[in-house]
Amino acid sequence: MYERILVPVEHTEYDDVILRHVRKLARACNDASIVLIHVADGWAARNINQLDLRESEEMKSDREYIEAIADDLEKEGYKAEAILAGGDPAKEIAACAERENCDLIAMATHGHRGLSDVIRGSVASELRHITMLPVLMLRGNLHPSESDARPTA
Repeated sequence: MYERILVPVEHTEYDDVILRHVRKLARACNDASIVLIHVADGWAARNINQLDLRESEEMKSDREYIEAIADDLEKEGYKAEAILAGGDPAKEIAACAERENCDLIAMATHGHRGLSDVIRGSVASELRHITMLPVLMLRGNLHPSESDARPTA
């Protein structure tokens, strides 16, 4: 079914939701490889190449974070890679999926609605308009009283 699954992580507790699901999915897909991406979108990250800047402390922390997740996945027997990108998250995720020959993008969503999405936009919403790949979205569950994350349309 799927051979390479791209998983955008944001360095938040929402990452656990999608990573739990992707572990099961990767196993069900004959041990599909997992490609983690974090898109740093601060000023330094957006201008690092054009201005020949060094990685900011935030970017260094993000790199350590995704590399640690990839290392943990590999210790659990998964094939995993970690990529740190900079810029517009939706565009970088779509470009990475193509560049890395992924056949699925799996991500957690916050479940924002209404004015919040109008003002800030939604990476998931923008991404689904950019990419031709299937995008699996799981709404993050951060409230212990709710059941486990459920896929969203």
